[in-house]
Amino acid sequence: MRWDIFCKVIDNHGDAGVCWRLAAALSGEGETVRLWIDDPSALAWMAPEGCEGVSVVAWTAATAEIQATNAPAPDVLIEAFGCDPAPEIVAMFALHAPRNGSTHRWINLEYLSAEPYVERLHGLPSPVFRAPGAGLTKNFFYPGFTRATGGLLREPELMARRERFDRGAWLASQGIPWQGERLVSLFCYEPPALEALLSQFERADRPTRLLVTAGRAAAALPPGPAQRGALSISWLPHVPQPEFDHLLWACDLNFVRGEDSLVRAIWAGAPFIWQIYPQDDDAHHTKLNALMDWMNAPPSLRGFHHLWNGMARDRLPDLNRTTLESWGFSALAARACLLEQDDLLTRLQRFVAQKS
Repeated sequence: MRWDIFCKVIDNHGDAGVCWRLAAALSGEGETVRLWIDDPSALAWMAPEGCEGVSVVAWTAATAEIQATNAPAPDVLIEAFGCDPAPEIVAMFALHAPRNGSTHRWINLEYLSAEPYVERLHGLPSPVFRAPGAGLTKNFFYPGFTRATGGLLREPELMARRERFDRGAWLASQGIPWQGERLVSLFCYEPPALEALLSQFERADRPTRLLVTAGRAAAALPPGPAQRGALSISWLPHVPQPEFDHLLWACDLNFVRGEDSLVRAIWAGAPFIWQIYPQDDDAHHTKLNALMDWMNAPPSLRGFHHLWNGMARDRLPDLNRTTLESWGFSALAARACLLEQDDLLTRLQRFVAQKS
């Protein structure tokens, strides 16, 4: 079938990352995909080689008009995160709905959450009353952590690749001078506890190498030399999605942010700390606690998440071996639970087929 995915960039790593992974996964199943994105610049480094079967459209009014006039209508229309697809494409989609019949679907792909409402709302229909889509029906599709949700994106061969991964060889290929020290990745916004974390690493008995991702994480880091006491810092360039997975697989502790990297940290199976995208009304606090509840997170892991996300102001606990081991057990248990479930693409394809 033909799938159109619409994405408006808010956090270009998360929104674009999720939509690109979904597009590539659909292509891997033999589907034809157009990814409409209003700012495709991040894809230049996120997916530099592109993907056969996926065409990227810079989403403007002009390109929508051209595509609506010269390209076939999609069978499945996905609006990521309530972004309101181009009206020209919606009009074309609506025009062809009677002819396409059972394969004609409009999916509203929602944000990931472990909150209870996700199970209640997943799959529910939402009639469209305004032109150009008046008379059609959207269906909410919620990614999630239970069987009653839309699941998480996971490539079929991901765990096999994870099992074969050679940490030393990958680090050497990236020019990272690893000497056996603890490895920590940093992909974040501007966490209030960042300086306290760096200070702890600098004073620790065990050496740590911090692998800092390009962009906001690098900008948030206080200026200084690459060697700071027991802390060594390596600044990384922007890397394609597979290399970002490798970064998470290589590290003993991962600091991640947003949605896409949270899911990849879960599949990595290593201890992780998540910086959730902040919301003005602090609704993200409830969302963060829901994930901790689902993971049955030990108190130290929940507490560190609160500090990292500015929900508490206490002193950072020591990231010693015992603490990280307990976080690692929690991460592995969460991954094992999810591996027993179908992935998001499998559930999405089933959902589309079942709605006929």
